Formats: sequence, C-alpha cells, structure tokens
Amino acid sequence: MAVSIEKWMPGLEAIRTYRREWFGSDLVAGVSVAAVAVPIGIAYAELASFPAVVGIYSCILPLIAYALFGSSRQLIVNPDAAACAMLASVVMPLAAGNPERYMDLTIILTMMTGVLCIAGGIAGFGIIANFLSRPILTGYLNGIALSIIVGQLGKLLGYKVPSGGFFRTLFIVISRLGETHLLTMIIGVSLFVLLRLLKYLVPKVPAPLIAVVLGISAVYFLGLGSQGVSMVGSVPSGFPVPRIPAVSGDEIIPLLMGAAGIVLVSFCSMMTTARGFAARNGYPINANQDMVALGACDLASALTRGFVVSGADSRTAVADSSGGKSQMTGIVACAAIAAVLLFFTAPLQYLPTAALAAILMSSAIGLFDIASVRRFYQMSRPEFRQSLIATFGVMTIGVLPGVLIAVALAMINLLRDATQPHEAIYGLVLDEGEFRPETEGEDAKTIPGLLVYRFESSLLFFNADHFVERVRTHIGSHPKPKWFIFNAESVPLLDITGADAIETLYSEMKDQGIVMAISRPKGLFQITLDRSGLAEKIGSDRIFDTTHAGAYAYLAAQNMPSNF
Repeated sequence: MAVSIEKWMPGLEAIRTYRREWFGSDLVAGVSVAAVAVPIGIAYAELASFPAVVGIYSCILPLIAYALFGSSRQLIVNPDAAACAMLASVVMPLAAGNPERYMDLTIILTMMTGVLCIAGGIAGFGIIANFLSRPILTGYLNGIALSIIVGQLGKLLGYKVPSGGFFRTLFIVISRLGETHLLTMIIGVSLFVLLRLLKYLVPKVPAPLIAVVLGISAVYFLGLGSQGVSMVGSVPSGFPVPRIPAVSGDEIIPLLMGAAGIVLVSFCSMMTTARGFAARNGYPINANQDMVALGACDLASALTRGFVVSGADSRTAVADSSGGKSQMTGIVACAAIAAVLLFFTAPLQYLPTAALAAILMSSAIGLFDIASVRRFYQMSRPEFRQSLIATFGVMTIGVLPGVLIAVALAMINLLRDATQPHEAIYGLVLDEGEFRPETEGEDAKTIPGLLVYRFESSLLFFNADHFVERVRTHIGSHPKPKWFIFNAESVPLLDITGADAIETLYSEMKDQGIVMAISRPKGLFQITLDRSGLAEKIGSDRIFDTTHAGAYAYLAAQNMPSNF
C-alpha cells in the first residue's frame, strides 16, 4: 500500500529517505526562493491584472503540491509570465471589465487546467512535453517577452496605457511620452538598471527583493505617494476562504479551450526547465508524473483563489544555485511566503508600481533568447521561420492564437516531411565495399542492371502514393534495370495501403521483366509483409537479410563476377 501511494506521491518517498545533513542547504535555498518569489509573484499578479495579494496566494500551496507529487528535486512551481499572459488573454474578454467576474473565471480556468493536467498525466500524455518544438517555444517566449516589456512601459513612466497588441501599445506609449511622471520614471528606471546590474555582477543575490525594499523605502521615507507616485496599496493579510464560483454554459467552451492551450504551453515550458536542472544534477524525471504534479499545483492555487502556475525558471535557478538538495526547498519556501502573508504585508502597500514594472521588464529580458534564434537561422530556415511566426503571432493577434498558428504550421511541415520523406538510390563504393547514396560522392557507383532504392520512413497510407511515384521515376530515369532491390532497413512500419503500394510496384515490374527484391526487412514491416502474402508472392529467395546478399544474388543470376 505504501509503495502504491509513493508511486503517485514521490515526495513521500523523498521525505522517508531524507538525509538530515541536507536540511541546512535546503533551509537557505528555501528562504532565498521565498525572497525572490514574493516580489515576482506580486509583479505577475500585476501583469495579469490581479490585486497584489493574489500573486502571493499563487506562490504558496503549489510549492507543497509539487513537493508531494513532482519528480524533480529542484523545480519550483510558481506564477509564470507566459502562463499569466495566456490566462489574461482568455479571461479578460469573458469578464468584460468586471473585476469580481474576472477573479471567478480565473479560478474556474485554473481548476480546468489542473483537471486536464491530472487526466493527461494519468493517461500518459506527458509526451506532449515534446510537442512544442524548441524554435516554436523560443519564438513564443520571445513574443511574450517583447509584449511584457512594451506593456510595462506606461507604468514605468507613470501613466496608464490601455492593453492591446504590441504595436498598438507601443504607438500609444510613444504618443503620450509628454505625460511622463518624472519621479515615477526615476524610480522605475533606476530600479530596472539596478536589477540588470545585480543580475550580471552578483547573480546569486535576490535582486527582486532588493528592488522591492528600496522602492518601498523610497516611497515611505520620502513621502513620494503624496507626490503622485502610484503604489500597490493595501495588501490584506491571512489566507483567503476557498470558494468554487459559478460558471455559465456559454463560458465553458472558451475556458476549456484556453485551459487546453495553457496546459500545452505551461507544461512544455515547465518540462524544459525541469529536464535542464535534472540533467545538471544527474537524476531522471517522469514527464507523466510531473504532468499530474502540475495539475495538483493548479488545483492547489485555485483552492486559495490563485491563478495558473508553471515551472518557474528564475526561482528554480535560485533554488539550485543556493544549494537546494531536495523538495524540502519548496516546503521551506512555502513556509517563508506564508509567514510574509500572515505578518509582513503592511509594508507592501508602499511598493511603487514602477518597481513592479521594472521587475517584470527585467524578467522578460531573461525570457528573450536571441542567441537561439540566430542558431535556428544557421541550422534550419523553416524552423527559424516557425520561431518568427510564433513571435509575431503573439505580438499581433494574441498569445494563444499566435501559438496555435505556429503549432499548426509546424504540424503542416511535419506532415509534409512525413508524406515526402528522404529517399535515395544506393551505389557501391568499390574501395570500401559499402553501399552509399549516389549523392554522397562520385565513388558510389551503381552496379549495371541493379537499382538499389532506400525509403527513409514508415510506408503508410499518407505517403504510399509518393513512394510509388518516386520508384517509377527512378526506374524511368535510369537504364532499365534487371533487378530492383528495395532496401527496407529504414521502414519500421508498413500498413495495408503501404503493402498494396509494394504489390502494385511488384506487378508493374513483373510485367516489365524486372525482378523485385527486398533487403533488410524487420520488425512490424516484416510482420505485415508476411501477413499480407507479399513475402510469399515475392519469394523467400528474393528477400535478403542484407543489401550485399541481394547484390551477390543478382550477380550470380546474371553470371557476373562477384568481386565487382
């Protein structure tokens, strides 16, 4: 029974096998995480148009949930910029400017996201962690980063800018520069510069906490609130009472679609972070278990009126660099953040919104990855274009539609590659005695009268016609062969349509006096070949374990010397 429970809650095993000597490191790491998580949580609440305290709510219970259900020792699950941006894009149109309804719909959306994650993890859908390609994920995060930076410029400069697309917001910011509030701009820009300097000079220092303390001190001791500097305002202490709000029928589908999109992006992003730190520290992680864990974290956040969460790369980096050894780091961080919520919320009312804007902009710069975009351009132009489409889609038509368009284009490219896979005519390199594609050099020579063809994909219903046409083209473009050997070593699967395609070619070649043979069939390809009757029709003496064996059989049949 204990084994069964620990299978679903790996954190229990971690607690049972916990080593006391780790606690000192986990204590320091947990406090360090809390020092960064509180100001970033407040900043992300601001990003998603919530009261500051909601950001703190969203930081606490997810840490416990992941410590119990997750498989990573270092990962910190907390509010995330991308998840917040997606949430706002889904809920804001439905709430129609009603703050109370906005909060209720957020709770419902967060619960839906949690349920989908848990169901997906149980069903083994953790494989979607590989669904978003790195170029699309990078492009998406770059679009989010640019949108956040532009969206915070108005707060940094001291005037309100209505939310909108990237270019519309940028135009409004520029057109209203004359309304800049000087004191607000000085605070915001100074703290932004400080955050960037601390990031590069002393990266282990909790820079967001320092920015928050300095911002609060400046406002409180210099009386800047009375001089027009905008502040967060009163932050209630204590935990909220859980509630499940009502939802109307016409809101369910938009919320469900939004939840599905958030699951895709937040889980893929989380697994990128989790895998990176797991590889660095030398242990495996379980994608399906972590999908369940993310669902538990979202449900825990919703229980305390929080919003959707994801793997927080900046806070995970703090946990790792501070020496965190286990999930106990998250539990300590949870206790520290809860203490702030219970006893230390009073000073937060003096926190200038410009400081939050500076924190968000600094975090957004951390999301932006120009080096990877440059590498995509050098390695693969189609994937480079997918990355740019994701970026500009997020910046123009919105977060979720931009990602969906980029994913759709990636799927189209994937299907195109699957329907038209790589294929080659193989020739013999005399000096080495190896068969290689003719395109690899002039040394690969075809044996007179023998055509060796390789198809580098499963032969299935969606590429069977392409396979037939390519074989016909090669036979027509070469001197008429006496034998045609189909090298099937790169064809792991064969379905009924693929078998019918091979049979069609066999019949055509037989009518033309060409002997059809197959080399290196294996696995499911061989099974379907046998079950379809094709193996018997072609003949066991024309199915070879190696291409060399087929070539020797051809030479023997033609009374040609076997030394080529």
